[in-house]
Amino acid sequence: WQVSRTIPLTWSELEWLRGLTSLPLVLKGIRTAEDAHIAVESGVNGIQVSTHGGRQLDMTMGAIEMVPEIVEAAKGQAEIYVDSGVRRGSDVIKALALGVTAVGIGRPLFWGLAVNGAEGVHGVLELLREEVNRAMAYCGQTSVKDLESNLINIPNDWGPNRMAP
Repeated sequence: WQVSRTIPLTWSELEWLRGLTSLPLVLKGIRTAEDAHIAVESGVNGIQVSTHGGRQLDMTMGAIEMVPEIVEAAKGQAEIYVDSGVRRGSDVIKALALGVTAVGIGRPLFWGLAVNGAEGVHGVLELLREEVNRAMAYCGQTSVKDLESNLINIPNDWGPNRMAP
């Protein structure tokens, strides 16, 4: 059995890509603390934690479950983004409280588009804004900058704790 050469890319290819540009480089698909550490050491500016829609490997951990260990491994040297599984404003708040810089939203926007075109997309974004505002109020916060992980219940098997004995 031999895997196609197109995936996965290797760390040496990342070094080659980094040498081609001075533009910020965001690496999508990092799923472990070890890879996050290597990515930061390789000079990436951002890490996007993603399951690529979760449609290829449905038995792996969700992106949000991996965020704590990746944020910890990056040690503030790269911005952390997350996508996959974001369906409501409380998902956005959870990710921000865990330390990500930004949250990507995909499917809900496509659902809005399918139902009502551009107005449907606008409606989904307005609903997400309302849900984020409501979740912020429930957490007693007025700024996303004030969100911290102690505001949410983090299961013991998320992040660095999942590998603990």
